[in-house]
Amino acid sequence: MADCYPWQQGLWQRLAGREQHAHAYLLHGPAGIGKRALAERLVSRLLCQSPRGLEACGQCKSCHLLQAGTHPDHFVLEPEEADKAIRVDQVRELVNFVAQTAQLGGRKVVLLEPAEAMNLNAANALLKSLEEPSGDTVLLLISHQPSRLLPTIRSRCVQQACPLPGSGESRAWLHQALPGVAEEERVELLMLAGGSPLTAVRLHAEGVREQRALVVDGIKKLLKQQAGASQLAESWSDVPLLLLFDWFCDWIQLILRYQLTLDEQGLGLADMAKVVRYLADKSGQSSVLAMQDWLLEQRQKVLGKANLNRVLLLEALLVKWASLPGPG
Repeated sequence: MADCYPWQQGLWQRLAGREQHAHAYLLHGPAGIGKRALAERLVSRLLCQSPRGLEACGQCKSCHLLQAGTHPDHFVLEPEEADKAIRVDQVRELVNFVAQTAQLGGRKVVLLEPAEAMNLNAANALLKSLEEPSGDTVLLLISHQPSRLLPTIRSRCVQQACPLPGSGESRAWLHQALPGVAEEERVELLMLAGGSPLTAVRLHAEGVREQRALVVDGIKKLLKQQAGASQLAESWSDVPLLLLFDWFCDWIQLILRYQLTLDEQGLGLADMAKVVRYLADKSGQSSVLAMQDWLLEQRQKVLGKANLNRVLLLEALLVKWASLPGPG
């Protein structure tokens, strides 16, 4: 059975305790807060032939088939490759599945993640199944960015915001998940993860603190004219592009915030605090705002899986960043 996280208990009781289920749910919230685990737990409960209260029994034929990954009435739809779009052909397979009769005589359950990965044709192909599901079918859509979904997709689902754990809950859970990591490092990981504890664990496994140290060191050398944009763009080849843009968007926001408030407590993590203050003091506000607009525009392209030349994009980013100090 999927993990149960403490911050999901209230929502789980409401979802699993329903006497009648909607034909489609949209479970949404930031990445890394356990939406997939919640959805898989609900799949188990919906398909179980002998549920015990709010939980699947774990012993019936349906539970055994689900555990083995061979349940005929369960359909999972994901991108075929990481960070790729969900294609219309994949959705057509889902539509065919929904049209069939349940082989075990109960429900059919679909799990689709992330829903925003569907391209336009795929999303349109899904609409009919959302409007007129066949038989007792429940579709569980998971979205980290529901604003990127078609309004027609959102309107045909029961939208359910999934809770983000509080700071205390996150730190307590992370203490158990990463017992060998120092508290200071766990706090930093949680900040880098935007408060999402599961993302913090993933970032730790991916060596994000080492990646960030490489990037921060490069930015400092860039501003001191000890390294060039092309050299740095090449040296950051192993750092995910979206992660880089997340960091630069965060830093430009901190620069603008300090220009407006002069709040010494609002400079972000210690590794870039001095750089943020330096750039806030030396950069014109119009240049900072223009940089923020450009970063957000490029980040949207990255999110939209645009066909981008990574090195040229990073070179452009670094040239613009190096030109921030000065009149503007």
